Amino acid sequence: MDKQCQQIIKKISQVVIGKEEQVRLALACLLAKGHLLIEDLPGMGKTTLSHTLASAVGMSYNRVQFTSDLLPADIIGVSIFKADTHEFKFHPGPIFSQLLLADEINRASPKTQSALLEAMAENQVSVDGTTYPLESPFFVIATQNPQFQSGTYPLPESQLDRFLMRISLGFPPHQAELSMLKRQTQIDLSDYNCISYEELATLQAKVESIYASDEVLNYILALVNLSRESRDFPLSLSPRASLAILAAAKAWAYIDGAEYVTPDHVQAIFLAVTEHRLSPSFVESGSTDSLSVKLLNSVDPTQI
Repeated sequence: MDKQCQQIIKKISQVVIGKEEQVRLALACLLAKGHLLIEDLPGMGKTTLSHTLASAVGMSYNRVQFTSDLLPADIIGVSIFKADTHEFKFHPGPIFSQLLLADEINRASPKTQSALLEAMAENQVSVDGTTYPLESPFFVIATQNPQFQSGTYPLPESQLDRFLMRISLGFPPHQAELSMLKRQTQIDLSDYNCISYEELATLQAKVESIYASDEVLNYILALVNLSRESRDFPLSLSPRASLAILAAAKAWAYIDGAEYVTPDHVQAIFLAVTEHRLSPSFVESGSTDSLSVKLLNSVDPTQI
């Protein structure tokens, strides 16, 4: 495993105990320059993971609590008229940070949810005809409660597709929760910094240079094409999904310390990258109802 990535995962795992695979997926999502959606019950550590990740990689951090009365201007910012200069001055909102936590995103109205789309796709926002670039690197972690809970608005498929990955933390193992209960002091996240955001940008550039052979690319295309051709999959994977699978597989390979992508790397990230695109309703990864698992089991990489 890459030493810097190993150090980051180890540090975060000291706070988010017993969830190393989810921590690794979150880091892979960041290295792949994607955005992360975490769906789980309240109190499972979603906010803790996002804040600890920001501290570990030296990113500035803002949190927005999404509610039913939240407006797009509360996220992006607003232009206010100044009487002394007779001009409008833009006051930036919390989206102007390197890591934005959109907490309980599905409790806000669809109009407010869509305020993030331009930022997530183009790293910029537009207000009153003026475009403002966002800080780099820019990473959105959105959390949402299961749709069966009251007061939630389901995210539309087009917005779900903007997230590179969707993960669930789940309940911690017994020993991990016991360690949490035995903690005596408040955690100071400033002690968990491993790299600067400049070094993070270097890691992201290294991830992009990871080699993927034609065999691996054809394996990805075989998976994607099957989702489009088979009636077993009501929703198909788009070209954006193909790019997302490749980017995430490269990030996973880099974390592994590999110089090229293998089918094993594709399989490791496949469920997190594709399940929310195939099935908007959350299904626990690895369950028999998972369309991603069904898709993986239907394509043999050795026969490509």
